[in-house]
Amino acid sequence: MSGVTTAQSVSRWRAVLPPIMVAGNELTIFAEAAPLFAAMIADIGSARQRVWLETYIFADDESGYRVAAAIGNKAGAGIETRVLYDAVGSYQTEKSFFADMREQGVEVHAYHTLFEALRHFSPLRIMNRRDHRKLLIVDDEVAYFGGMNIVDHGRDFRFMDTTEEAAPTIGWRDFHVRLKGPAAQQVAASFARSWDQAHGRMLTARPKAYRRVHLPQRAESIHFFDSGHGLGFSRADRVFRRILRGSQHEAVIAMAYFVPVRRVLGAILRLRRQGRRVLVVVPALGDMPLVRRASQYLYRKLLNRGIRIFERTNRMLHAKLVIVDKRWTICGSSNMDPRSLWINLEFLAVIKSEAFAQAARSIVAYELRHSRRVSPHEARPLHLRILCALAWMVRWWL
Repeated sequence: MSGVTTAQSVSRWRAVLPPIMVAGNELTIFAEAAPLFAAMIADIGSARQRVWLETYIFADDESGYRVAAAIGNKAGAGIETRVLYDAVGSYQTEKSFFADMREQGVEVHAYHTLFEALRHFSPLRIMNRRDHRKLLIVDDEVAYFGGMNIVDHGRDFRFMDTTEEAAPTIGWRDFHVRLKGPAAQQVAASFARSWDQAHGRMLTARPKAYRRVHLPQRAESIHFFDSGHGLGFSRADRVFRRILRGSQHEAVIAMAYFVPVRRVLGAILRLRRQGRRVLVVVPALGDMPLVRRASQYLYRKLLNRGIRIFERTNRMLHAKLVIVDKRWTICGSSNMDPRSLWINLEFLAVIKSEAFAQAARSIVAYELRHSRRVSPHEARPLHLRILCALAWMVRWWL
């Protein structure tokens, strides 16, 4: 992208909304993959010191090759480049894809491989815990985080009958953020810890205030949380509960995989007992049918308590987004399901900003315009009720 200024590059991204300033950082929201990848590649092309990428899926499709080529070019120019991908999430990607990046000088590491599991005589523990994070750091200036993997979902053929007005693709909808500013260094520090953990190095314990998600009282703020097992992390369920518990008016949840368990489910139900409004948007047709059935098992309980549930039609909704009181926004890689809440490595951003919350709400409003509201009086056939109950029983293994 030589010869293209930053302003010119931004104009080509087709980001869904203009950048928003929060606590001295510029935040740009992306809801679809194509403009996100264009922005990433532009930023990678401008890197002067380092490019670090962490992702659950790094696919060897057209977009994957474009991102890989941009990183490889920087490695060839002597820039520090690291790629951390999940071995299970990227199992369909050809090994030669990563080998080519290594030959170009990129440091590439697969998280929790089968070989590693066998070597440590702990296949169940190691293979069950996945790196589900999605981060990109360019120098100390720009960082990306959210729900999008490096994979083309631009044409999901289950949605060929889409009728959505002027849809640029028939692909997935998501929520991803580009951050430019001093907070990018915190995202870089998070990647560095994840890189060390993946290489078996001992992590220092996080302060108790971090693990318990204690947030200072400021007009605007951005806080990042590494979620995982042990004292080096804070559980994703605690992050969600901390923000939900403080709600005074309304909680809006847009979630690809919505199977809240234990205290997160309790926090959602408590909001209704306290008279708060709760709105949930989930995909009508997900990529993991059993997770969708486990989610539907909860519908009656939630609907009977006055929680509004909408199913996003026409497009797959892959967002991981919670907005509380038009002020707090939680976004990142963590779903509201047992695996994200308790098992996987995840990354969560807690953003206190009315402007950013309003922008996030506008994304949800778009999804709602293409959703159907679930009625508490809907009747499901017996075989589907049984399937939903069985899916709920095995929710910890989905």
